[in-house]
Amino acid sequence: MTGVVKMAKHDRIRGVILAGGLGTRLHPLTDVTNKHLLPIYNKPMIYYPVQTLVSAGIEDILIVTGGNNAGDFLRLLGDGTAFGLNEIHYTYQKGEGGIAAALFLAENFAHGEKVVVILGDNILEKGIRQSVDDYRKQEKGAKILIKEVQDPERFGVAEMSGVKLVGIEEKPKHPKSRYIVTGVYMYDNQVFDIIRTLRPSGRGELEITDVNNAYIQKNEMTYGILEGWWSDAGTFDSLFRANQLVAEGVQKK
Repeated sequence: MTGVVKMAKHDRIRGVILAGGLGTRLHPLTDVTNKHLLPIYNKPMIYYPVQTLVSAGIEDILIVTGGNNAGDFLRLLGDGTAFGLNEIHYTYQKGEGGIAAALFLAENFAHGEKVVVILGDNILEKGIRQSVDDYRKQEKGAKILIKEVQDPERFGVAEMSGVKLVGIEEKPKHPKSRYIVTGVYMYDNQVFDIIRTLRPSGRGELEITDVNNAYIQKNEMTYGILEGWWSDAGTFDSLFRANQLVAEGVQKK
């Protein structure tokens, strides 16, 4: 594994990987393990977001997990030395309250600093180092990474006015663009106060789309366009696609 790039203390951003939930869309595979421990070609799924953060120069990482197999993350990843880290932090999410609810568990870990949040089932071809470095220079607010896809109705869709991001609509039947919000988010410490104001959506969850729209309304949201291919791995089709993409990349090396 590539070692972490050391940063000056004042430049530090903490990393949060959200790897909880029950993975119901992947039953029966997830009847016996956490979704994020399933293989993506030659590595467990959770390795990919960890490496994405490490390659971006992030040294302090928290994994939010849950369910009956949470202890398997500790057995697999240990203290993170295989990734060049001094330690990995863990916390436990009870049930499924949504992405924003899982992120809220990271408040004490964040310790008032900025955080880069990545969903545990997001697999990226290329790194996010440049976007993280850009966010380090951003005085306040948030930053998201968007990507053009063929099936935007599956995701939170970015509504654009020219090059300006004006809103995000969650899983619309008639998407206003093909640009979707990937599972990489960067927030300042305001995010936890925003989450406190949220009310559960129609599916009973605290939605990360509501968090992002709150930043947009405050005119404190920037965005970058993710380079290279990107895939989530939360459905059988996307899990299969992620395996194919990673395998092709490994075999080309």
